[in-house]
Amino acid sequence: MYWWPPNLMSEATKEAYIYFDTKIRPLPKDENGQIDATASGLVDNDVDAFRHAYVSGVFTQEYNEQTANILGWLNEGTSILSPFGSTNMDLWNNSVGRKMGSKAKTREQLADFVRQALKSGELIISLDDPRKFTDSVPAKPSGDHSVIVLRRDTKGVNEHFYDFNSSKVLSRAEFVAEIQADHYPGYGIRNVRVVDYPFSKRDSDPLNNLG
Repeated sequence: MYWWPPNLMSEATKEAYIYFDTKIRPLPKDENGQIDATASGLVDNDVDAFRHAYVSGVFTQEYNEQTANILGWLNEGTSILSPFGSTNMDLWNNSVGRKMGSKAKTREQLADFVRQALKSGELIISLDDPRKFTDSVPAKPSGDHSVIVLRRDTKGVNEHFYDFNSSKVLSRAEFVAEIQADHYPGYGIRNVRVVDYPFSKRDSDPLNNLG
């Protein structure tokens, strides 16, 4: 289980390319017969669309939809105020992927759903596509509020967290200890039935709290 987001992205990207190569059409190979992720022809097209949707869907399955949205946006690295061109295409396809990830039971089913979305035209596969991504995009967690929830348990309790400043995954117990040590001034602790739970001191902002 790769809970660290960069590892999970790398894993999901490889899975997307393998699925596309075997189920949709062959992709460029290197001298060893492996898929060449650096080859031309993998961006701003159907391969790119499938990859973005699949990775976003995996993030949704492994973390949650809000976290997948944040991670997907940050991966684009473009101004939050002006998504355009390939960024518009990527954000659109990320959104479709999150929808697929929310309903897919397994990664195999997710890949099949994304393949069907590609076939039906739900994904954007060309920069000439006139459709525009118009949903709001989240701000990057930063400063005193650099933490997001990665995973919740079966009862919906926040159990694992990701700090964007340190690129570190924290368990609930670890995050509580860090807050108690005054390493996270933007967060506090609530004790409920002798169990400590982290919370954001800016709960009024739904995009910048721990849910």
